Amino acid sequence: MAKILIVDDDPHIREVVQYALESAGHVVVAREDGTKGLEAALAEEPELVVLDIMMPGLDGIEVCRRLRTSSAVPVLFLSAKDEEIDKIIGLEVGGDDYITKPFSKRELVARVKAMLRRVELSAAAPASSDAKKYGKLVLDAERFEVAWDGTPVVLTVTEFGLLEALIRHPGKVYTRAELVERAYRFDNHVTERTIDTHVKRIRKKFDSGSQPIETVFGLGYRLGTCVPGE
Repeated sequence: MAKILIVDDDPHIREVVQYALESAGHVVVAREDGTKGLEAALAEEPELVVLDIMMPGLDGIEVCRRLRTSSAVPVLFLSAKDEEIDKIIGLEVGGDDYITKPFSKRELVARVKAMLRRVELSAAAPASSDAKKYGKLVLDAERFEVAWDGTPVVLTVTEFGLLEALIRHPGKVYTRAELVERAYRFDNHVTERTIDTHVKRIRKKFDSGSQPIETVFGLGYRLGTCVPGE
């Protein structure tokens, strides 16, 4: 169904994850450290990466940070710690989702399925659809491309889905719960706190002088009223 890269220094975890994903029909490539994992991610061109955070040498956070300079491949973090800070850092460097050890094989497969579904939906936009424009912002779902004032902006699949939900109704204020439902309707694991982290990351990718996403305090988010300028 999909080529998936697993990067984890624990051979038992690699074996469990590989067995679960192969049993679900996926092709799996496994690597035991961050350096080899990064090399495989660039050479093998997987459709999804399952990446451990805590590894000696090049850890998962740094692997994801370097990977994001050239790739938008979905990344699912494995974390041995059930601490909010680890999850937030993982998402801020470009991760799309996370799962905490120990985890069930069924939950892992479900998370992977949901993430791949988001990729599939983004790639399956009707050929007749036009790029959506709102001031400086242009979003083309067919080509999976975003531009700001003529400059391309590289987004992950998760970030793209969130921005696409907002541009459908410019000016409308979406609550975090609505964004979870509309942007990630095939993924029940996305939380309202996760939405905040992804919005923060999207903002970092745009010009610091103006932003596409505006916070409406006490309510949620909308495309900023400053966008339609020039």
